[in-house]
Amino acid sequence: MTFADQLAQFVVSGITQGSIYALIALGFVTIYSVTGVINFAQGEFAVLGALVAITVSQGASLFRGQMAIELELPLALAALAGIAASVLAGALVYRLGIQPARHASVLSQIVVTIGASIVLRGLMLLAWGTEPYRLSPFTPGKPIELFGAIVTRQSIWVMGLTVVTLLGLYLFFQHTLIGKALRASAANPGAARLMGINTLRMGLIAFALSAALGAVAGIVIAPVTFVTYDRGLMLSLKGFVAMIIGGLTSPVGAVIGGLALGVVESLAAGLISSGYRDAFTFGVLFAVLLVRLGGVVRRGKGQALVGAGL
Repeated sequence: MTFADQLAQFVVSGITQGSIYALIALGFVTIYSVTGVINFAQGEFAVLGALVAITVSQGASLFRGQMAIELELPLALAALAGIAASVLAGALVYRLGIQPARHASVLSQIVVTIGASIVLRGLMLLAWGTEPYRLSPFTPGKPIELFGAIVTRQSIWVMGLTVVTLLGLYLFFQHTLIGKALRASAANPGAARLMGINTLRMGLIAFALSAALGAVAGIVIAPVTFVTYDRGLMLSLKGFVAMIIGGLTSPVGAVIGGLALGVVESLAAGLISSGYRDAFTFGVLFAVLLVRLGGVVRRGKGQALVGAGL
């Protein structure tokens, strides 16, 4: 394999991984734009969705063998079950944690999300233990060669779902009443309340939607890598970095930030050393914070959703 082929392989691998970060970052942006809260439980939503989907589709032994699940449902139904579980978790985090603390400082609410992530991680440890789990590929078959790089069929699923998710968010925020209400709550919560929009309910919907996005990310990555109960912490951190790169409130910027982060990580791991992968991630974060605190896409809170139609 020539150096050009190796470089192409690193870029393709980076885009695949970056697509996962982009999906996580989209969840961060959705919540932050509406509520102003950075949700550090986002990675746990991804892991929970993946573990539930794996359990429902392939079976698993839970609670140290105390319970056996052998449903073996089709992948599509298993994915819906995983998304539903994450949506329920997201709604509970908002109703039990964020909504009672809505008059507290933003920092206090962020601490609530950190506590929620710890609780969810502990519950997943009790249920699934420390064993790694993996989902079967969505489309079995040989990898595809593209510009000298080997692309697995699951990688195509990952990248394709990222594009479909971004397009779906655009259509949701642009052409549905709930989406428009979310945009109004993001742009001006006070004016939204005067127009009869229940901003508390919009916050609940934002958390549920964000949890669904996290679940999609976890499910689509499950055939690529093993899923463990503690994987969510690093996913949250990588999604947070992608969100910062993208400018906090821009869905398009979040996708750009996630892809850029994935490519940087892949090139650093391939050309330098895999041990520096995470170091480069946070190096990129520090560089962005030093150079442009507003991120790649400079917009105020709530303006990006309105300006981009998201």
